[in-house]
Amino acid sequence: MKLLKTALGIAVGGAMFTLMGMQSKSPEMPPKDKTDQKVEKLLKKMTLEEKVGQMTQVTLEVISVGEGTAVASPHQLDEEKMRKMIVDYKVGSILNCAGMPHSKERWNEMISKMQEMATKQTRLGIPIIYGIDAIHGTNYTTGSTLFPQQVGLAATWNTELVEQAAELCAYETRASSIPWNFSPVLDLGIDPRWPRQWEGFGEDPYLSSEMGVAMVKGFEGDQLDKYHVASCLKHYIGYGAPQSGKDRTPAWIPERMMYELFVPAFKKAIDAGSRTIMINSGEVNGVPVHASHKLLTTLLRDELGFEGVAVTDWYDIWNLVERHHVAKDKKEAVKLAVLAGVDMSMVPYDVEFADLLIELVKEGTITEERIDLSVRRILKLKYELGLFENPVTNLADYKDFGSDKFIGIAKDAATESITLLKNNKNVLPLNKTAKVLVTGPNANSMRTLNGGWSYTWQGDRTDEFAKDKQTVLEAIQAKIGTENVLFEQGVQYVAGADYKTDEIVDINAVLDAADKADVILLCLGENSYTEKPGDLNDLTLSSNQIRLAQAAASTGTPVVLLLNEGRPRIINGFEGEMDAILQAFLPGNEGGVAIADILFGDANPSGKLPYTYPRNVNDLVPYYHKFSENLAHNDGNEYTDPFFNPQYEFGFGLSYTTFEYSDLKLAQKEINKNGELEVSIKLTNTGNREGKEVVQLYTTDLVASITPSVKRLKAFQKVALKAGESKTVTFSIPAKDLSFIGLENKPVLEEGTFKVTVGNLTEEFELVNSL
Repeated sequence: MKLLKTALGIAVGGAMFTLMGMQSKSPEMPPKDKTDQKVEKLLKKMTLEEKVGQMTQVTLEVISVGEGTAVASPHQLDEEKMRKMIVDYKVGSILNCAGMPHSKERWNEMISKMQEMATKQTRLGIPIIYGIDAIHGTNYTTGSTLFPQQVGLAATWNTELVEQAAELCAYETRASSIPWNFSPVLDLGIDPRWPRQWEGFGEDPYLSSEMGVAMVKGFEGDQLDKYHVASCLKHYIGYGAPQSGKDRTPAWIPERMMYELFVPAFKKAIDAGSRTIMINSGEVNGVPVHASHKLLTTLLRDELGFEGVAVTDWYDIWNLVERHHVAKDKKEAVKLAVLAGVDMSMVPYDVEFADLLIELVKEGTITEERIDLSVRRILKLKYELGLFENPVTNLADYKDFGSDKFIGIAKDAATESITLLKNNKNVLPLNKTAKVLVTGPNANSMRTLNGGWSYTWQGDRTDEFAKDKQTVLEAIQAKIGTENVLFEQGVQYVAGADYKTDEIVDINAVLDAADKADVILLCLGENSYTEKPGDLNDLTLSSNQIRLAQAAASTGTPVVLLLNEGRPRIINGFEGEMDAILQAFLPGNEGGVAIADILFGDANPSGKLPYTYPRNVNDLVPYYHKFSENLAHNDGNEYTDPFFNPQYEFGFGLSYTTFEYSDLKLAQKEINKNGELEVSIKLTNTGNREGKEVVQLYTTDLVASITPSVKRLKAFQKVALKAGESKTVTFSIPAKDLSFIGLENKPVLEEGTFKVTVGNLTEEFELVNSL
């Protein structure tokens, strides 16, 4: 691929970007197919106002009954406001849920009214495109199927299951007459302080790439029929690595590292056919991405080959004025963003964007040819989604919405995501006759099982809308009987600690109940959050929960710690006192049942960590660190501990059975730069029950011109084996996958010795120029 030769971003003069001469021109080429021909025919009929309207996206709030952004309850559409937006300003897109979930019937009713107005009361009858953040199922439609959040899906290491989950999400989103899903998140979760880490697929570029491709395939299918949606890759690019660890704060990413770590997942998802992309709200190397021609045009269009629609994130063109201070006013901000490469503005509260863009075109600052580029992309997306023929879907076509079949797949995903991190003396699985004390703030909460973007933005009303689902406590009671879930005087649940007060509720009650229990199930973690409300100043688990854990451990009763959290919170202060630890991540509505199945042995855990679980707050180092971060001094000087010493490593996860790796073989000990590395290994289930193991293949470049990582993930397979069964697992790694981004910011494939690691086995091979 053609690579940048200059620094990412654009030059800054004073408080403003210099963008003169950066406008793209309409491609001088004939339409490719019938859809392109339809687009061109329609485009020629459009006025400037109609074109700019297509580039404008507003939120549902602005066409709803209410004052300002405050929406009346129960929710109603405001006919006059809707007419202003759709008829007068010809807006091309509407998004969001107005702060509350709706039934699929209500969604169809609302969107039918919007589409009726757009197609019947405007000159050209162009349908709107409705977009929603359906990030773990159709989470703004009541009665839908909610899956694990993406970090949990990554922990399954099962791309087929992830593709299936995305396909079912697309089905239920289309049932709601919504054809555009702002998912998947491909931000690299390299910093656990970042409050959106759980929305992505973890810290590894390869795992993120494979999961992202699976999700795009699931959403979009082979074609965009009535059961599939347009996917939206977000948040392009570098959003997940803010220097402060806090949301929407600056990232400093050397260009070489941008290509090495952050580009691959977006590149693969683009190649897989994703039709839209959402822009990073933050800034990279001092340049807001919404104003970066280098990132939005040179890299995204020219190098990565993206041909679809680039939509802003919420309010982010105005943030060029208000947050970033690179534009003197809103008009300057519109100029910067559109010339950088924005196609559609998620304004989202007004139509000033449209007015200002029209002014910029009429005064000659932005050409109409530049507008045409964006409108072509938007119209093509609408044609491909079939919106001109069927702007609203038929509810009768979606009989499987919320079905037992869909719920079963969500449960499978939750079960495969749950990761067993510790199991001293095989305390798990528990006997169904055991007396279990269930305690902790996450034990009786659907909110904490689902996390943010669940029915509401912050997920704060999930217990209300998911009241027919089982919390961890309720699932355990259903599994072993209420009489076996103990607490004094017949009470079955002890909160122990509470998020509302951030205090111990009744620690003495926990201590008293422990005397009657065979085991304590301690349910700790985080409450729901996302974006800025999830910022924190200390990655350590909250002090009230640590006190509760220490109190539980002091009883002498075995303690099983259930972690239910969106990012790895530091547990080093009490981890050694826990007998077993399960990481549940954010498993969704079926998480309680899946957890109970694993606790009592009706399912065997098979999840693996998609990130490095840090031991200390200042040890936030990913697994692909450098050799200099891995070693300690052994000569009696002050450095005696390893520099890389996580609580749990990336890819780690235990099972109730055991697996043995043997017979690691390389088909060749030498491969050339155009060849492939053929690897095989024998995997045997040496335990007494069926289980699934993720076979992970890592390579290490032992000497390179850029300091190499200790190891990098290059392939994986999830394998199911019955007790005593063996299988030979094979991998084929193209030599080009051993390359890295060199000093000139280009891929480099160097000759030399490499190491392959699979399980506890390693082999070396030579990469040569020719054989």
